[in-house]
Amino acid sequence: QVQLVESGGGLVQAGGSLRLSCAASGRTFSRSAVGWFRQAPGKEREFVATISWSGSSIYYTDSVKGRFTIPRDNAKNTVYLQMNSLKPEDTAVYYCAAVSRFLASRSPDGYDYWGQGTQVTVSS
Repeated sequence: QVQLVESGGGLVQAGGSLRLSCAASGRTFSRSAVGWFRQAPGKEREFVATISWSGSSIYYTDSVKGRFTIPRDNAKNTVYLQMNSLKPEDTAVYYCAAVSRFLASRSPDGYDYWGQGTQVTVSS
């Protein structure tokens, strides 16, 4: 019962920044954990980051630690993925996902609701 819409993707040079937005609808959004995943051509969907429903628990995959953050604004029903110091290997379609749990699995199987994805391309 949560609908998600991603935005903010685009083309950026290596070292630049982008902020992705995941806008959610649904009365239970504030009680949902939200995750970001990405998928490059020929590769499996990869966990990027997740934030608990309270915002108190946040986890990142090792490859983005220190570069990405996942702010949450429940008043705006929005979760962001702030991406700094982007690298060409960050190029992928990025998806946000949600589940009605405090903190979801880092596996895509742990999420019930998915956005349509937004393309991020990082040039060298």
